Amino acid sequence: MALDNCIQLSTAATMCAAASIPKSHYFSSTTNYPQKTSFSTLSLQRLNKSPTPTFRKPFSLTCQARGAVDDVKEVTESSWNNLVVENQKAVLVEFWAPWCGPCKIIEPVIKELAAEYAGKIVCLKLNTDLSPNVASKYGIRSIPTVLFFKNGEKRESVIGAVPKSTLTASIDKYIEV
Repeated sequence: MALDNCIQLSTAATMCAAASIPKSHYFSSTTNYPQKTSFSTLSLQRLNKSPTPTFRKPFSLTCQARGAVDDVKEVTESSWNNLVVENQKAVLVEFWAPWCGPCKIIEPVIKELAAEYAGKIVCLKLNTDLSPNVASKYGIRSIPTVLFFKNGEKRESVIGAVPKSTLTASIDKYIEV
């Protein structure tokens, strides 16, 4: 799915380039991925019929694939070994439950960290109600609890809805610079 969205975006960007719209109008210069940007209407029909399209109304272009990288994947008892233990990257696992208020507070923080550290760390979440054996194995007695793994070994745990800076400091210890 993410690849399909990238191809669609690439096609749209190619058409914009064919219409002689400068790159700075449809790609942000500060990031590696396209940002939602407004510029004059580029009618696909006009582009196909006329080599110099006319521009009238603004429209938006958004990279749909970005969310695919940012998402925090759900890990279960059956996928635990594959996603956590056998992973060569640093792994952050949030132990949570849907009824937990503090878990809802920390959820957007974990999503931000997944986006900021995409490619450097794997961010996962485990529902303790659905996977109690994993939670029991690692001594999870309070949620939310965030565990950090490196080369399949538990390295550190952070308990409670802590500030983003606390989690960032822990992540920085385990990522390869």
